[in-house]
Amino acid sequence: MSDANVRHNPSENRFEVQKDGHLAVLDYRMEDSNIRFIHTGVPEELGGQGIGKQLAVAGLTYAKENQLGVIPQCPFVRGYIERHPEWQEYVVSDGKKA
Repeated sequence: MSDANVRHNPSENRFEVQKDGHLAVLDYRMEDSNIRFIHTGVPEELGGQGIGKQLAVAGLTYAKENQLGVIPQCPFVRGYIERHPEWQEYVVSDGKKA
């Protein structure tokens, strides 16, 4: 597992990790009181270090702390939520918590 630090970059609507000259991101879009996770991108050079997981957890924690519903459009985030049921209560369907 990586010791990368995830940074929230609200001006770019993303969570990001910069490591070894590479940038990994979790892009999102705010929709009323929901956050839609759109895309997780981890460069091949950073693969296998748990950075995608760290980005997902950072985004989901942000949603939880700010009482936002989660729309997991991104397949990586959706898969992470499916494997970690403690996050499923934050997922919304049609703008309402499931």
